[in-house]
Amino acid sequence: MNTDVFAAYESNVRRYGRSFPTVFTKALGATIWDEAGKTYIDFLVGSGALNYGHNNANIMAPAIEYLAGGNILLSLDMYTTAKREFIEVFVDSILKPRGLSYKIQFPGPTGTNANEAALALARKYTGRSSVMAFTNSYHGMSLGSLAVSGSASTRELGGVARHDVIRVPYDGYPNPTFDSASYIDHVLGDPGSGIEKPAAIILETIQAEGGMNTASTAWLIEIQRICRSHGIVLIVDDIQAGTGRTGDFFSFEFAKIDPDIVCLSKSLSGSGSPFSIVLIRPEMDIWKPGEHSGTFRGNNLAFVTARAMCKMWSDREFIAGVERTAVKLQALLDGLVTKYPKCIERKRGRGLMAGLKCRSPALVARVHDVAFEIGLLIESSGPNRDVIKVLPPITISDDELHDGIAILDQALQEQASED
Repeated sequence: MNTDVFAAYESNVRRYGRSFPTVFTKALGATIWDEAGKTYIDFLVGSGALNYGHNNANIMAPAIEYLAGGNILLSLDMYTTAKREFIEVFVDSILKPRGLSYKIQFPGPTGTNANEAALALARKYTGRSSVMAFTNSYHGMSLGSLAVSGSASTRELGGVARHDVIRVPYDGYPNPTFDSASYIDHVLGDPGSGIEKPAAIILETIQAEGGMNTASTAWLIEIQRICRSHGIVLIVDDIQAGTGRTGDFFSFEFAKIDPDIVCLSKSLSGSGSPFSIVLIRPEMDIWKPGEHSGTFRGNNLAFVTARAMCKMWSDREFIAGVERTAVKLQALLDGLVTKYPKCIERKRGRGLMAGLKCRSPALVARVHDVAFEIGLLIESSGPNRDVIKVLPPITISDDELHDGIAILDQALQEQASED
């Protein structure tokens, strides 16, 4: 396959093209085809941006109709029919059934746009400047998001100063016995701790890039209690873990918390079209008109596909199907953990957001390469890249799921045989 043009003209910063050295052409559901006609099962799904699979018919049909109708595509933050219909369906199908009440901000098309807006609003609302963020967190590649991310290499590459960020241990860090919530509560209440009260605490309920570390119900409830007790804004970055990835629409539903601010992006459009929103507790919506902006916050095609995606969550059969698939995936991964104890230390994640913590980064790299050769797309995560991320579409068919796990099984088998 001819990849010369990429090597000649695309920046050295490219990553996934190096990891998957082929040229892709078509995609449907959980299957992708390359130029040679070879098929691949997709357990990468645009790094979590295609939870509903490639070219989902329920989502793409309204988009095709919208495009064919000569409708408006870019509208800044002006009112449009597509925007109104998205808001109505999002409120009726997503917020109200969960007893949630939020104002909706359209900050710009990407997840880091949403996080930057959330951080700015928390600082404006409280009048405080610092933000408390967690070990192994990842919140995006713009300066404010980089500052609150945990990866030292990411922050250094961005040239980001670390002022106004208080780094604290995530649930289970540095070991399962350490009570990080109690520590946070203590230092916030102790005038001798040297830690000032922050404007916000920002967290992921599952740290995808951090190694699929998963927060417990008890820890999330306690973090919310601490925020309310100390007058701190609780921001949940639900960009990768949300929009159905864990089996619920929001990743925090299982803990029955209601964050002050929620950031959504990645799979929010349901189609791969860039789209993000910030959900804001109504009394916190103190923005002045035009105070936060973004040229591409009026992506009407994304409004159309996101509306179609949200409507799916009003279908009980769809929800039951997602729940069944999550149970199947977890059971299949449990089988791999049992089968390959010399390769896999343990399973991580929740629902359809899963990871396999392996014995070494080198092993994960070999599994990645073998799986690709056989026909499976996966990626690694964690500060040491020693976790295999398993992110199939939440709409994946049973056959595709079993085929993908069978390929992963084969790739692990080869490593177990060599070791």
